[in-house]
Amino acid sequence: ALVCTPNTDLREADTVRKLTFAMSMSLDGYIAAPGDDLGWSVPSDELFQWWSDRVGATDLALYGRKLWDGMRSHWPTADQQAGATQAHIEYARRWREMPKVVFSSTTSTVDCNARLVTGDAVTEINRLKTEDGGAMDIGGATLAAAAMRAGLIDEYVIVTHPVLVGGGTPFFPALDNWVNLTLMETRTFPDSVLLTRYETRR
Repeated sequence: ALVCTPNTDLREADTVRKLTFAMSMSLDGYIAAPGDDLGWSVPSDELFQWWSDRVGATDLALYGRKLWDGMRSHWPTADQQAGATQAHIEYARRWREMPKVVFSSTTSTVDCNARLVTGDAVTEINRLKTEDGGAMDIGGATLAAAAMRAGLIDEYVIVTHPVLVGGGTPFFPALDNWVNLTLMETRTFPDSVLLTRYETRR
């Protein structure tokens, strides 16, 4: 007779929330050009809708201070601006409704369905991964780099734009160890933009 015994490690792994780092990247590996210039990463309508759908499906978003400041300066009222498209109106609504955690030691208050964490980011992300809930996205170069170095990122979604910007903020920080990945998806968007999705091999 065959006896099936539960794999405790797998069962425990299933209870951990998945953490994904999804950002646009230049072909030479930067998420922002010098001077925090993002003009090279303006999305097509199709890519913008993909980002919007991702926001709509995200259970919790983790933001570093700089990315939070950028998003907070535009999206809370973007749907009220003259000439706002239906796609932008939908994105603004989804962004406001999405639960968010902002990691910052210099910010004093947050709004737009966000809560503030001023303590150690890695400790808090570890705790969040063990909570009940759906998938989490992480954004912001410094915050994502800390999570990468701690081995907390389960999936990388890289939206590569065919441009060389020559410097700026790198997508990947220096790491102490190799991280082996498995390619899960590829997709091409207008303007020769390529999405690749990788899963971390544990």
